[in-house]
Amino acid sequence: MTINNERDLECMKRAGQVVAHTLRMLQSAAQPGVTPAELDRMAGELFARHGAFSAPRAEYGAPVNVFISVNDDIVHGLPTHRPLAAGDVVCLDVTPNVGGYVADAALTVAVPPVSPVASRLIACAEAAFAQAMKVARAGRPLNGIGRAIETEVRRRGFTLLRELQGHGVGRAIHEKPDVPNFYHPALKKPLHEGLVIAVEPMVSSGRSGRVRTLRDGWTLSTTDGGMAAHFEHTVMITRGAPLILTA
Repeated sequence: MTINNERDLECMKRAGQVVAHTLRMLQSAAQPGVTPAELDRMAGELFARHGAFSAPRAEYGAPVNVFISVNDDIVHGLPTHRPLAAGDVVCLDVTPNVGGYVADAALTVAVPPVSPVASRLIACAEAAFAQAMKVARAGRPLNGIGRAIETEVRRRGFTLLRELQGHGVGRAIHEKPDVPNFYHPALKKPLHEGLVIAVEPMVSSGRSGRVRTLRDGWTLSTTDGGMAAHFEHTVMITRGAPLILTA
């Protein structure tokens, strides 16, 4: 989606606010003994209060309101009835449709007490996103985002999950362009003002960097059992710093 009028901007901001509110609630509620299924129910109730609904459910038939991925599960995790336990690493991925506009964001939290590796892993995903924001400018090449992410992940000693990537978003969950999390030399096309994309580094404490789909047909997991962290925001490209719509 490209935003070129005030109405689209305000509608995307509203969708982003629902995402941010949901993530804050889920982050606070992700405590020992709480199940991902309970978190999913809470998200559905919040969506309903804001006139929103699950975009993955509407577009792809996902049997959930939000995706919740635990430990070695990376993304698209189906919320289970297994209570969260101390030390679990939990990715919360929220993508509502609000009045025909879709915003997408994710963060990863660790259930206390947090291990040093989990803490560094989560910080790595967030830092990679922050580095990407420094180069996500109108007129700069799309592949600069992937270069910045890849460089930061490598610097911090973790493994980039290269099979997974960001994407355009706005009227649907997945729109053009694809936004790889690594440097792709062919993707030289410049970013343009108003372009809305989801930038989402996904990293692992393992070494293989490979991804597998579990039997539920949805959950993507690391192949080597490495913990995964995911950090994502929906952003609008400008000539200066991107506007983070889901902040």
